[in-house]
Amino acid sequence: MSATQGLKFGLWYSFRNPAQWQVDYADLYEAHLRQIAWAETIGYDDVWLTEHHFCADGHAPSILPLAAAVAATTQRIRIGTGVLLLPLHDAVRVAEDCATIDILSRGRFELGVGIGYRPQEFAGLGRDTRDRATLMDEGLTIIRRLWDGESVDFDGKHYQLQGLRLTPPPLQRPRPPLWVGGFAPAAARRAARLADGYIGTADMAAQARLFQDEWQRLGRPGRGRLAGGHFWLIVSREPARTFAAVAPHVQYQIEVYNQWLKDAGQALFPAISGPEDLRSLGILNVVTPAEAVDIIGAYAEATGIERYYCWTVPPGYPVARMNEHLALFADEVMPHFRSR
Repeated sequence: MSATQGLKFGLWYSFRNPAQWQVDYADLYEAHLRQIAWAETIGYDDVWLTEHHFCADGHAPSILPLAAAVAATTQRIRIGTGVLLLPLHDAVRVAEDCATIDILSRGRFELGVGIGYRPQEFAGLGRDTRDRATLMDEGLTIIRRLWDGESVDFDGKHYQLQGLRLTPPPLQRPRPPLWVGGFAPAAARRAARLADGYIGTADMAAQARLFQDEWQRLGRPGRGRLAGGHFWLIVSREPARTFAAVAPHVQYQIEVYNQWLKDAGQALFPAISGPEDLRSLGILNVVTPAEAVDIIGAYAEATGIERYYCWTVPPGYPVARMNEHLALFADEVMPHFRSR
């Protein structure tokens, strides 16, 4: 069987509501939940929810309640966080809340975590950015041990626990899958050391190799799990028309990310001067189904992913207008990667 056979396909949401296209938040959330419930009926395998705080466009700050809502309105689709910013949370409460979601979903929850980078988020939630790495390492260790059913004693920099046991435990055994995401080499190494898989985006081939090399160096059995995808890949019968419709929304998203990263002293995307930059830089791919098959196949071969996802709804774009593209993807792209 080809390395791309059996590939799973997911959705990725931020629930953004920019001022220039703003709608009622209750309507926006309802539309997303309706789309997710429908998407599982046409073959999508998983949904990933991403977190940020204190954003002008309302980027979802509380994704565990959203994950619980997805659990209550779906039957089959797996529910992951891609990613929850663990240093901004209490790890014990994360372990409890996620175990509850796993029970509500009858064993469909997966926890993906990231280290975070926005100074405003750490300041607003009373954390020091200098503690990010130790908060991540201690938090992941505690969650794993609690989910494994241990009575946990822990004496760390941030957590001091004595005889702590999680009840009720998560439904999945030995525990729900743990993923670590991030663009720095340290994220791939942390994923190999403390998680079950690495979750990435866009050009992640080098990170994937680093993750697998570290996995082997640590003597862990088999291979680590990989999930990732393009930033934007939309299939359309009329790619030019669709590109023109969604490009302003994607350009808005990239400009926001660039400002956030600038505030954090980092860089991920080059400056975007217009829609054509999105195309030439490979940020926004609007293609035919046949082109998508080739693009995804090459990406999966290069990275070794088992799960493919990309952003689902451009910020401010009507949620339901993406349904035609999701349906076309399910009908004419996904079958090429299903096991035969």
